Amino acid sequence: MSRINRLATIIRIATRYRLDTFLDQEKLPRGARLLLKANKLLPAPKQPRGERLRCALEDLGPIFIKFGQLLSTRPDLIPADICDELDHLQDNVPPFDKDQFVAIVEEALGDSIDNLFLQFDREPLASASVAQVHAAVLPDGHEVVVKAIRPGIEKTIEQDIKLMSSMAKWLEANTIDGRRMRLTEVVSDYRNTIFDELNLQREAGNASMLRRNFDGSPMLYVPEIHWSHTNEKVMVMERIYGIPVTDVETLQQHNTNFKVLAERGVEIFFTQVFEHNFFHADMHPGNIFVDATEPDQPKYLAVDCAIIGTLTEADQYYLARNLLAIFRRDYRQVAELHVLSGWVPENTNVGDFTSAIRTVCEPIFERPLREISFGLLLVNLFRTARRFDMEVQPSLVLLQKTLLNIEGLGRQLYPDLDLWATAHPFLERWLKERFKPNALMEQLKRHGPEWLEQFPQVPQLVFQTLERLQAGDHKPRHTMQHNPSVVPKSRLKTWTGAALIGGGLGIAFPHWAETAQQMPVSSLILAGLGMLLLMLR
Repeated sequence: MSRINRLATIIRIATRYRLDTFLDQEKLPRGARLLLKANKLLPAPKQPRGERLRCALEDLGPIFIKFGQLLSTRPDLIPADICDELDHLQDNVPPFDKDQFVAIVEEALGDSIDNLFLQFDREPLASASVAQVHAAVLPDGHEVVVKAIRPGIEKTIEQDIKLMSSMAKWLEANTIDGRRMRLTEVVSDYRNTIFDELNLQREAGNASMLRRNFDGSPMLYVPEIHWSHTNEKVMVMERIYGIPVTDVETLQQHNTNFKVLAERGVEIFFTQVFEHNFFHADMHPGNIFVDATEPDQPKYLAVDCAIIGTLTEADQYYLARNLLAIFRRDYRQVAELHVLSGWVPENTNVGDFTSAIRTVCEPIFERPLREISFGLLLVNLFRTARRFDMEVQPSLVLLQKTLLNIEGLGRQLYPDLDLWATAHPFLERWLKERFKPNALMEQLKRHGPEWLEQFPQVPQLVFQTLERLQAGDHKPRHTMQHNPSVVPKSRLKTWTGAALIGGGLGIAFPHWAETAQQMPVSSLILAGLGMLLLMLR
């Protein structure tokens, strides 16, 4: 199907379910209003609006279904009738033919179902937008679930991505916001993300690492992967028994402590983002269950680890400091951190930026903390920053989406959730731990050899930079990047930091053989100064 045909399909489905009734036609361009007037000739819709939207998303396919899944987690933004209907997207997607499923598994694993499993349930256990799951028992008696990708899904996704890419290119060519948001890059990144989800061996690897990160944790359990029955096309993992996180009635029957459950969700998120730097980025309710065996200390059970997010160390650091500064209402520091991090250009007027941030944040902070949407605050902050030429960071977009999911889910479970009460001490503790001597030593041990390797290049780079500064060359960063003989301020800090660390380590480890306890004080001072420069680059 061509892109034109796909666009025609989208228009046809939107017309069929009368999605035009969701739009405020007075705010649309004149041409669009004229087109929509023709829809008034159609019969009035009989189905409720939530049901019409759900059916349209299901007909449009996996990319649109995933969008609906995100919307279903935000009862504070989406009307209740629509949220309730979109909840059905989590587990009520029509299954594909069971014989097709068996054929996919047998071809992928190179044997018959009867030989591969002691028992195999041909009726699907669950059917999602991209994959389908059946229950089974391995020959050794372990209960498992078998997951396989929907047949032909790659073509449908490719068509939708091409259509989105064409729209992104048009927006970048014709609008300022389109260029600032780097829409084609965002679509390209989303394409990689969605196609990564089709590689079940990649998902299995993510699940295995997430399981290892939370090994022995009272907060989160991730099922075990059975690698002997797993490859790119099929994944077999331990079967878990839990209560769907949206099944509030059953959780109430088990006397579940909803306050603890909601707060643990927040703590899991911040632990993944800052301590592990490996976060589950598809935390919609269909992927989360609850073990209420101990109702006062409920544990989350997580599945579907296809989409994982990570941040750079610099983004981790600046994000943590930004969040703390925001809730201290230190808007000047928020603006300065955006500049230091490189999220906005270094020639940004900090005073004007501070005023813009204050305008967004002050009205929000007049409300009780438990009513403040942490994720929405971050979205509004980045939206304001775009006016100052902030470029969208794909990793931060993924983090925003995940935070919105976690917060929306937490508020569903416990409406009085004060996310900041859990996040604040966590971030304070994380920043303190980051600057402890043992943490600095770990960084030195990990990166020391690379920094020493770069050390011989430092004198020439410093000399070139001093020559430029003496000549009065103060070109903005975005023009300097095109001249290889000019070193940006952030890179100068990097090289200078590397030089100091190299000098410190050279004193401490002349033969790279001594232990950390034998390091002279002078070397620690040099290395420590270098580390600070690298952290603040």
